[in-house]
Amino acid sequence: MLLLNLSAQDLLTLDSRRRMVPHLAERWRKFREHEASETERSAWAESLICLAKDLVAADRGNVQMVVECAVTADEDLKGGSPRLVDVVLVGRHPIEDRPSVQLVELKRWSTVTRVERAVADLIYVEGLAKPKRHPALQLGEYYHAFISEKGPFPVDIECGGFAYLHNATEDSVRPLIDVDAPMGVCAQVYTGDRRQQLLTDLQNHFAADGGASQAEQLLRGIGVRNTPLLDAMMWSRGTDTVFTLRGRQKKAADQILEAAAKVLPSPQQPALVPDERRLVFLVTGGAGTGKSAIGLQIKAELEAAGRTVNYASGSRAFNAAMQEHVGVGDREFKETFTYFSNYVTTPEPLIDVLICDEAHRLRDRSTNQYWPPEKQGTRPQVDELLDASRLTVFFLDEGQVVRPNEVGTVDLIREAAERRGAQVMECGLREQFRCGGSDAYARWVRALLGVSDDVPEQWTPDGLMHVEVVDTPEALEEIILSEKNAGASARMVAGYCWPWTEPLEPEKRLEPDVRIGDWHRPWNAKSDSFCADGAPPSSRWSVHENGIGQIGCVYTAQGLEWDWCGVIMGDDMVRRDGRWVFRRGKETGKSAEGAKRVRIPGSFDPKVKAGSVSDEEFARLIRHAYHVLMTRASRAAVLYSTDEETREYLKNLVGETQIHGLRPTRESLPKHHARPQKGRKKRKDDLRLF
Repeated sequence: MLLLNLSAQDLLTLDSRRRMVPHLAERWRKFREHEASETERSAWAESLICLAKDLVAADRGNVQMVVECAVTADEDLKGGSPRLVDVVLVGRHPIEDRPSVQLVELKRWSTVTRVERAVADLIYVEGLAKPKRHPALQLGEYYHAFISEKGPFPVDIECGGFAYLHNATEDSVRPLIDVDAPMGVCAQVYTGDRRQQLLTDLQNHFAADGGASQAEQLLRGIGVRNTPLLDAMMWSRGTDTVFTLRGRQKKAADQILEAAAKVLPSPQQPALVPDERRLVFLVTGGAGTGKSAIGLQIKAELEAAGRTVNYASGSRAFNAAMQEHVGVGDREFKETFTYFSNYVTTPEPLIDVLICDEAHRLRDRSTNQYWPPEKQGTRPQVDELLDASRLTVFFLDEGQVVRPNEVGTVDLIREAAERRGAQVMECGLREQFRCGGSDAYARWVRALLGVSDDVPEQWTPDGLMHVEVVDTPEALEEIILSEKNAGASARMVAGYCWPWTEPLEPEKRLEPDVRIGDWHRPWNAKSDSFCADGAPPSSRWSVHENGIGQIGCVYTAQGLEWDWCGVIMGDDMVRRDGRWVFRRGKETGKSAEGAKRVRIPGSFDPKVKAGSVSDEEFARLIRHAYHVLMTRASRAAVLYSTDEETREYLKNLVGETQIHGLRPTRESLPKHHARPQKGRKKRKDDLRLF
């Protein structure tokens, strides 16, 4: 848990917009499940600002302030007394090349007296009835947990702590600093009249530059950030994973593994009387709650135990992206990573475990235009999957249904399992890891698009996710390209609001279908092979280096994520008179070369054309499509609408972007590594979190 992660300078910027305290209060309510008191709110408004101004005065405005930070990843936040540090200051040591951390207790005390002359541990605070412990004792406990093996930093750090009583003087809090007061690396006490000493010590603790990348290590350590799915796959080769499952993720994985051990026969000692029970696990959760991380983790562990495991999805882009990282042509990978439509014929013998990711993309039947009639599915696709294995695991998010023929729902799977007499076990995930772990951004997007019933509010930067709105597609592309060139992963996506031309001529040239004024760009290639100028096939557009100049849509982006994502909203969803209006488009006839153009702006998605879905269903699918597109970013989303009124609405909600203020610095992005060479096997000691 943390409430805010911003540099001192950015925290002051946020406060100047009068948005700091409301944001902290909302995060507090979400994590602690009760409202922050007025005392807590006023303490944030006074003490945090005082500390931030002191950091800026010391020329340490780039030091990160992580507010109300859990000491370890396993804190019981809903219990009575979780260990939360008021502020963790994170930066770079001014001399040694390692992170520097200071744990800070902020106190608004002005006068304290000792309870007993012989006891320096307890003090009375003016205005409080009960005695309080010396702040150094509390900080000392936090310090030892923070630097322990369960602490958030996997590397050697410079760490200490101090209490800051900015309303007090040395004389008014003498019991805290007398010779018999507690000693140690966390025993320093600063008062208002010792501010100059605080500024000097801050300069000795932290370098003037840095802070964001060190804070990234902290966020990963306390479970706010998770290893991006494709980064983890790149290093795991589909065999060993580098995920750290936490909370409900770990609980779900443990339940599945425990059930597998009970009902599946042991590869070493087959049972005399086979256990014929069939189990179905139903794991639900929104985008970024770690469903795929669980699936890949249990696949690795079950295979290590000798089980046969298949990992199925309904997305060619998802599978192809993993193949791009793991190594195209790897026979074992192709045999175990499959599609929902691969089980028309029930395998013999049955698979031990079938993991079905993105099960919201289940179809009514398994069909393919290239299959002969006898190979087309005749039963519900969910029945085929359940019949293929002894233990079936479904991961789904009903909020990501974007096609009218996607039928995967909780009720559908429950009913199919009951028809087979299979026991259904369910688990819901809540922790948010996509969008940089920013549940505030996830809620904001749902409210913005009307996916939830919440009233849209102005976006409040939280240091976890960055949002900005631009006026032109050129500005959006410039940001995406600059961040890509700086080492971040980045892509541009758009609503399906332009015709999509097949590759032209024998050289398979891509037509620039996405046309906004003089700015023309192609969709990702509608092809299963490489096209002109090395443009990758659609299934590999999301990860191939040559995909950066093309525009993806919801069907090629779903299930994936990048550090930066530029989202173009087209004329299929525009703002009019305080509400969203949804429009279907019409195209011109084909040109001599086979290209089409926009005649009436709106949606050109053939899956939701007029006559195939009702107006109400059309609106729901368009909302869901933009919800998917806007949640593909793990660090920053850049938004642009082709409609001026909609663009102004977005700009009013997001607020003014300060390029040198709240836009994240490049050093805060995770490091990207070259993909391992194809065929190379990873050793256990190669695996790491990064």
